[in-house]
Amino acid sequence: MTGFASIMWSVWAALVLILAAIFLYRSTLSKNEEDQIFLDDSFNHIKAEQTAILNRVNKVTPVLRVAEGLVGAMTLVVIGYYVWDVFNQFK
Repeated sequence: MTGFASIMWSVWAALVLILAAIFLYRSTLSKNEEDQIFLDDSFNHIKAEQTAILNRVNKVTPVLRVAEGLVGAMTLVVIGYYVWDVFNQFK
């Protein structure tokens, strides 16, 4: 394996690990989130907790999308590298 291929796979693996960590973090944030709740005014503290959870999850979402994009782009680089290598072998 060439030096570039080792670096390429290392970068890809690091990005995938970062993405997995972000997914795990988001899942721990949202584990106490209710999908639908019906509350009257006596349950304002629960409504405030749910709003706080939703705000934290919404802060993580843009970071998650960037990480997904980076992993997708790096995956295309890996595939492109091997396609380019196959074409060069037939020259």
